[in-house]
Amino acid sequence: MVSHPPKPRITALASAVPAGQIESVFHDWAAGQIGDGRQRTIFARMADRAGISHRFSVLDGREGRPTAADFYASDHFPTTATRMAVFATEAPRLALDAIEGLGDLGGITHLVVASCTGFMAPGLDQVIARRLGLAPDVERVSIGFMGCYAGITALRTAGHIVRSQRQARVLVVAVELCTLHLQQTDSLEGLLAMRQFADGAAAALVCAEGPGLGLGAGISRVLEDSADLITWTLGDTGFAMHLSGAVPALLANALDDANLAPILAPDGVTSFAVHPGGRSILDAVERGLRLEADSLIVSRSVLERYGNMSSASVMFVLQDMWDQQPPDGVAIAFGPGLALEGVRFGWNAANAG
Repeated sequence: MVSHPPKPRITALASAVPAGQIESVFHDWAAGQIGDGRQRTIFARMADRAGISHRFSVLDGREGRPTAADFYASDHFPTTATRMAVFATEAPRLALDAIEGLGDLGGITHLVVASCTGFMAPGLDQVIARRLGLAPDVERVSIGFMGCYAGITALRTAGHIVRSQRQARVLVVAVELCTLHLQQTDSLEGLLAMRQFADGAAAALVCAEGPGLGLGAGISRVLEDSADLITWTLGDTGFAMHLSGAVPALLANALDDANLAPILAPDGVTSFAVHPGGRSILDAVERGLRLEADSLIVSRSVLERYGNMSSASVMFVLQDMWDQQPPDGVAIAFGPGLALEGVRFGWNAANAG
């Protein structure tokens, strides 16, 4: 008798954002970086077109935390060490807020944690495991510094674990504190890139039984001649993001390629969980894959309500799709490289293949 590998599925999804709103604080701060009045007007006009109404930050001034205005005061711009100290305190807290929404955590065998906005040792995986009271023999995987597509990689990793171990019950967590990495600059391109990012965390349970979003084939591509378009550089004052304005056009052209489009938008697929990296990114995906005008409505909604939360964002999109029980879909995210990662998904009834 042939034994078929188990078919992994996400059986629960939850998310959390901090209490602090950063929209107005950021706009005031960014305007202060631009000396020229005409440039400030251009920035304000372009920022208003970003398709984002709300973003959240751990820099909320509550319970001894600094406010964003104080943290980024021009006379003492925070060092990387200062930023990492905040990360070490706040990232586990926000991750646990998301995990709390999952419900029953009994029987967890594996923990997969994704983050690219901070480093700490003992690692974020150990801290989360200990605070949850997980068994000391739970296997842990940390996925770091992959950028916005790390959420996809984390879910795929959980899927591979379940395929190899039928009884596995994998907790997946993506947590990003992007607002810890604002940089002093008067560059419109740089300020507009920073204007998109926010803090957030998402969590999922992946196993082989129960109703949920089945995880299918993975997709990985590194686009040619794109290595310098998205970069994330460690410096003395945090991690500096470079997001070239050339990305949307290159992405649209790459997705329109005859060899890639059928993989990302195969016949019959109607659900697209696309990482909301920005309005222009979503426009490029829609154009490149020749999707219907409302195909990315869920991704646009997540962008509007939360901004770009790096690796956690695509899990927010999947959570918003949950009640629709989509029968067949593709999740896609983009990041440094320029690379894309994806995974097929579709609703599975209880214990169905």
